Amino acid sequence: MGKIIFYEGKDFCGRHFECSDDCADLMFLLRSCNSVRVENGCFMIYEKPNYSGNQYYLRRGEYPDFRQWTGDSDSVCSCRLIHLEPGSFNMRLYERIEFGGQMMDLVEDCPSVIDRFHVNNIFSCNVTDGNWLFYEHPHYRGRMYLIRPGNYKRFSEWGGRSARVGSIRRIMDY
Repeated sequence: MGKIIFYEGKDFCGRHFECSDDCADLMFLLRSCNSVRVENGCFMIYEKPNYSGNQYYLRRGEYPDFRQWTGDSDSVCSCRLIHLEPGSFNMRLYERIEFGGQMMDLVEDCPSVIDRFHVNNIFSCNVTDGNWLFYEHPHYRGRMYLIRPGNYKRFSEWGGRSARVGSIRRIMDY
């Protein structure tokens, strides 16, 4: 069970909204979001409605200012609860769209895709187990994207602006 609280003001002040599941549009509830408290679970928050725009991963803790979650602005318009289940992690990465080209298996964190697989673009992937984060740059830096179990025929299906994936991390906060 997850619980996240969005506040209009910094340091958990002003109007607020509590959420325990996915919410595709927070805009009608809050004018802005300057602080967040995650009481239980892990969430991905999105800069735009309908789970689009920049994505930020938040786990249990307090974020008194939007800069604490590396946000560029106070715009948080949707959120998604990340359902975590203990178990294995498994994903297949492909260097071409629609599962074409070289195929690479991954079952653990990968701090540098280029060092491990000698490619710097991932165009499609298939996730059979676990929730993952793709990062734009090596060593878990830059824009991030939530990758849940399923098939992603092209990078735009996970919200990517390009096929560049520099590092990959499992979400393991139980």
